[in-house]
Amino acid sequence: MNTYISASVEQTEQYGEALARDLKAGDVVAMFGDMGMGKTQLVHGIARGLGLNAAVSSPTFAIVHDYGGNPPLVHFDMYRVSGWDDLYSTGFFDYLESGAILAVEWSENIENALPETAIRLYITKIDDQTRQIERK
Repeated sequence: MNTYISASVEQTEQYGEALARDLKAGDVVAMFGDMGMGKTQLVHGIARGLGLNAAVSSPTFAIVHDYGGNPPLVHFDMYRVSGWDDLYSTGFFDYLESGAILAVEWSENIENALPETAIRLYITKIDDQTRQIERK
């Protein structure tokens, strides 16, 4: 397990950018944490680290954003997913088999569907600006 302390939005993005250097086709980055923990900012950093000039935003209502790339970066928000039928309707399993890199917010809602090899990031609040990111 690795622990990283981020003292700002910029540092959270930098962590995502550094993480991206080690990602490969088919990887799943599963993010766990309450609202406002910086999950979308982390994905912004991942996109930048993959060389994408994408307008990263939370896919809360769309549920999924495909930012392209080679391999593609696909960003899920599973906040509103409450069962297997909901999960299937997102296209998650199709993307999982496609070789894309998946960044999944609210992974606690689909934990039983995550591959064993998923990179699990647990983000917790230390104070208003500071976050702890634990990689398991």
